[in-house]
Amino acid sequence: MAESWSFLDAFEHNFRPLVVIELAKGTKEETIEWFTKRIVDKKAKGGAQLLIKPLVTENGDENIYLVGASHLRLLLGAETVGLVKECNDNSMRTFTYSSRKTFRDFADDNHNFLTMAECQYIIKHELENLRAKDEKMIPGYPQAKLYPGKSIVRRLLTSGILVQIFPLHDREELKKLRHSWYGRVKVGYQPLDEIRCYFGETIALYFGFLEYFTFALIPMAVIGIPYYVFAWEDYDKYVMFATFNLLWSTVILEVWKRICAIMTYRWGTLLMKRQFEEPRPGFHGVLGINPVTGREEPVYSSIKRQMRIYLVSLPFVCLCLYFSLYVMMIYFDLEQWALDYHEENESNFSSLMLFVPSIIYAVVIEIMNRIYRYAAEFLTSWENHRLESSYQNHLILKVLVFNFLNCFASLFYIAFVLFDMKLLRQSLATLLITSQILNQFAESLLPYWLQKRHKKRMKKRMCSLKTDTDLSLVEQVNLEKEMGTYFGTFDDYLELFLQFGYVSLFSCVYPLAAVFAVLNNITEIYSDALKMCRVYKRPFAEPTANIGVWQVIFVSFSI
Repeated sequence: MAESWSFLDAFEHNFRPLVVIELAKGTKEETIEWFTKRIVDKKAKGGAQLLIKPLVTENGDENIYLVGASHLRLLLGAETVGLVKECNDNSMRTFTYSSRKTFRDFADDNHNFLTMAECQYIIKHELENLRAKDEKMIPGYPQAKLYPGKSIVRRLLTSGILVQIFPLHDREELKKLRHSWYGRVKVGYQPLDEIRCYFGETIALYFGFLEYFTFALIPMAVIGIPYYVFAWEDYDKYVMFATFNLLWSTVILEVWKRICAIMTYRWGTLLMKRQFEEPRPGFHGVLGINPVTGREEPVYSSIKRQMRIYLVSLPFVCLCLYFSLYVMMIYFDLEQWALDYHEENESNFSSLMLFVPSIIYAVVIEIMNRIYRYAAEFLTSWENHRLESSYQNHLILKVLVFNFLNCFASLFYIAFVLFDMKLLRQSLATLLITSQILNQFAESLLPYWLQKRHKKRMKKRMCSLKTDTDLSLVEQVNLEKEMGTYFGTFDDYLELFLQFGYVSLFSCVYPLAAVFAVLNNITEIYSDALKMCRVYKRPFAEPTANIGVWQVIFVSFSI
């Protein structure tokens, strides 16, 4: 492979833009010149050996750059990142350039051997692995310190010189995907292979899990309807339903493991080797020697981190949990007031008032969850975790504990302290339906409406431009760079986790919970698809073999 690099030229006539780099306005010329030179330099000189081209905007600024790569460069990059592809003998093997002829559908003139998502992932990997050599600082910015082995892109991001890096959409492919995915209402499976080719395995696995979970809820919904209609007050019959709940919640998670393994084997990520995890961009500390790699990098005392976790973060989380319980008791006071009001008046209006405290409480729960999420992110970042996986695990733990108590504490209190089954059914129904409506509005409808307004304004402005650059490309980049950033599947899995809790824990009391969950998930598939294709920037593909820590969380919850 080393020999192949030497024959690789850094120029290609058919330049295909794959990734956009946006620098801060007013970035110094020497910084731009140094950064772009490192991108196009050969690998032997410490460069990325990619192609880069400035995009001239309407005011003549050159702070936006398009990055691509030659076909040969992408093939060599596929070997570097360890992509697994299907061979002619139907086996799955790690791609190597020297044995490229043994892989299915490979041809020297077939530029579709690698999906666009894989090409963008390779470019992202190469950009993130641009390392400082002898530089002590970023040229033009003495305060932005560098040391040998430091990721240049990460330093540019933390210094505010680099605004963002994002992959471009492929308009034609996106149009086809939209049509097959959500362009028409149909009863059937999602095009998961096409979603994987366009967005990568992480996104495809989320939609695969959402689809699977929706189908898995159907037996619960089918059994729940007659229980709701014929056995409403006969609580002994709910023992059978509760037993089915236990078996259902265990079986569906075990079956999912098999389905997930089948999909990821077919996609080649089940066999991919894990990449060595670099320090996250927000990690800081004094320069020291990493005892594992022997490289010079920031080092932060684990004792200091543990002190921040146990002396600050833990008390803060406990305080938030106490506040959540305090709000819950206020809700019960409102419930009592509504009940007293109904007993005094006995009218249609007073009957409606019985639902008002639950609706208000459901809205307050959603607001508290979102505010707490920001606080949890700030605290977890302040704890200064070295690795992104450690950061995510601590964040998930904080958010899950609060969300679980905030959403389920009132239901447990009603069930095991008040023993009020009627109030439990009413509260569960109101919390479930209200949270689903609020989530659909906040996560999909509102961002889509805002993005549509922005797109109209941008198109009007672009129509008045006179430029020699390809107008459609300029318009596309300007539209996409202003779109919201998709921060991953955390919130989506969290929503499914809470829904799984409502159904598995309390559907024996309110059998229609599974029915509402199925209806919500059907609309969720379409709204999330719309969100991915029309509202957010295209996220970089992230190869993965499973749904990660969420599999452990669902199984633990089931136990």
